[in-house]
Amino acid sequence: MEDDDALKCVEIENHDEENEEQQILIPGLPNHLAHLCLSNLHPSLLYRVCKSWRRHIYTSSFPLFYCLYVVCSRSSSTATSTAYNKNNSTSTITTSNLEFFCLDPISSKWTRLPNPPTSDPPIHILRHHPSFISRSLSIQSLTVAERMILIAATTHKFLPALERPLGFDPSCNKWFFGPNLSTPRRWCGSSSVNGNVYVASGMGSAYHGDVARSLEKWDVKEKVDQWKWEKLKGLKDGRFCREFVDAIGYRGKLCMVNIKGRAVKQGTIYDVTKDEWKEMPKGMLEGWIGPSSATTTTTINDESEMYVVDETKGSLSKYVPETDQWEELIESCDDLKGAEQITVGRGRVCVICGRDRLIVVIDVSVTPVNVIRVVSTPPELEAIALHILPRISV
Repeated sequence: MEDDDALKCVEIENHDEENEEQQILIPGLPNHLAHLCLSNLHPSLLYRVCKSWRRHIYTSSFPLFYCLYVVCSRSSSTATSTAYNKNNSTSTITTSNLEFFCLDPISSKWTRLPNPPTSDPPIHILRHHPSFISRSLSIQSLTVAERMILIAATTHKFLPALERPLGFDPSCNKWFFGPNLSTPRRWCGSSSVNGNVYVASGMGSAYHGDVARSLEKWDVKEKVDQWKWEKLKGLKDGRFCREFVDAIGYRGKLCMVNIKGRAVKQGTIYDVTKDEWKEMPKGMLEGWIGPSSATTTTTINDESEMYVVDETKGSLSKYVPETDQWEELIESCDDLKGAEQITVGRGRVCVICGRDRLIVVIDVSVTPVNVIRVVSTPPELEAIALHILPRISV
């Protein structure tokens, strides 16, 4: 009798699962036509209507929407405390201790990405050092071809941490390694232009003039077995390897400055089609007074936009190349003060603020632009870098 009751329960559960899979999305329409109708609506609208539509936006039948991917580490106070408790040793994190999250903008939920693969030798990354409490060492990453790439970092011995790029592809929910760098480096300039990864200048295990002046390209669009770094025309001097360099891919060019913030800086631009360097326009350089970023594209004739945040004033500006001036979009916003890093994409500017514990999202597709949400990072974690990529396809 008990076996019969158990069998009935199993049959009922299986029947319910089949009903969920075959549930009608729009009464009177076959599901393949309902898919066409619903695919034209914003997923946030479907999410609020009913459970069947909510489930549908996460299926392969619905167009992928974009999410915010965040590279995180333990907070500086926690890391420093841990370091001092270990006989004043440095605070070192492996890639397994770096944490990677995806924020679903529809459900507002954080999802942890799978752990990166192990490597030999193991990757050790230094984020905080007890001797430099007020400073965080850079962990550089970029977005290219709708993938997230970690390109440079520092070890506990103040050496380059990555011998080759480490990437994540949301389309298959997997990590991968790129080609070996000719010279592993840190404090370099890195960005993507037209779907290619560019790495300029930087320091290896020690300062070398040829590395400090170098420029290399990795074509991510090639087949994996053909991945390699191609050497291009180098910089005329090594002034861009003194610290983490801001580099932006903008309208077919790689734009770089050698100092962060309002300090007097030098700027240069590399034209990827002409393979030549030139001085940065005066207006662009003078207005580059904080964290900056530009929309990424994979086309040669792109119309990307460049934005900069003044971390002191809390303003947001957009570069206007026709006049070589910066147009102020937000005059002052308390949420933007202390900005550390920004990313741009899909009509949004996302900014790391609040001592790396808050992410401010700004809608720049409307006039006037406005802050649409402020998101806290996962507990006890600091945001290091932001990337706007398609949701994970499982």
